[in-house]
Amino acid sequence: MEAFWDTSSVGGRLVTSAVLILLALALAPLAGRLATLRVHDTTNRYYLRKAVHYLTVVALLFALALLWRPFAGRIGLVVGLVGVGLALALQEVIGAFAGWISILTGRQFRVGDRIQMCDVRGDVLDITPLRTRILESGSSTDPGSWIRGRQYTGRVVSLSNRFVFCTPVYNSSTVLDHLWDELTFPIPYQADWHLAESILCEEARNISSTAEARSAIEQMRHRYPVAEAEVDARVFVRATPNWVELSARFVVPVRAARQVKDQVTRRVLDRFAEHGIRVASETQDITIYPPQASAAGAAPDSRR
Repeated sequence: MEAFWDTSSVGGRLVTSAVLILLALALAPLAGRLATLRVHDTTNRYYLRKAVHYLTVVALLFALALLWRPFAGRIGLVVGLVGVGLALALQEVIGAFAGWISILTGRQFRVGDRIQMCDVRGDVLDITPLRTRILESGSSTDPGSWIRGRQYTGRVVSLSNRFVFCTPVYNSSTVLDHLWDELTFPIPYQADWHLAESILCEEARNISSTAEARSAIEQMRHRYPVAEAEVDARVFVRATPNWVELSARFVVPVRAARQVKDQVTRRVLDRFAEHGIRVASETQDITIYPPQASAAGAAPDSRR
């Protein structure tokens, strides 16, 4: 106790510093629990607990600065030089910390949002002062992904927060929580593509989350001056040299896109089969006619 209250010597300050650090480590979890007793929302509890921990660290650093202030006159030059060196060496760290402030103040994304940053897609698990952790999801367009859909791969990816300044950040759930998706079928010209269009349009309307998306867009328009978006399911027709391309456009929830697309694909294929409509493919139909007999009645030549 004498060493703890002795702040005039280096040894006494070291003991006091150690005690302060131990008290901060013990009080931070307790303060976090007390601060979140009456908070029921999981996200708000998470952010409040984080804020209490960071405030504890700031208070500890402030107390240590007051404790060691009498020695500042002797080591001020050394601390200044070390600070300059650290600023040059820790540019990435400083950029990551600035990115963390930008994420919190700019509301680019929060824990639980589905985002894409630096070609990494997934749900945000944690946001620390230096890194953002993302539970990765697959992609049907990325050749490096073995999951061919918007479902979890099981990997957790950590990205530096500084990337919010130099790369685009795509957020799929912060405003709408819905996506526009497309399902394309090539139909041969010989088939009844009008009937195929009707079947595809009907199934797309049945599966589309039109009402939910329209409500979300109306709420978004109260905050942002955006034009009214079309959310009704539609089928677009395009003629190609090989077939008639039918593309159904519909709205799906962000986290159920693959399941919805699977359901509508199965239904459309079953109904096409019932009506004898086949799906075209990149093949060639070759018709071979037998050689004509000669005027003298010679046998036809079988060579080709």
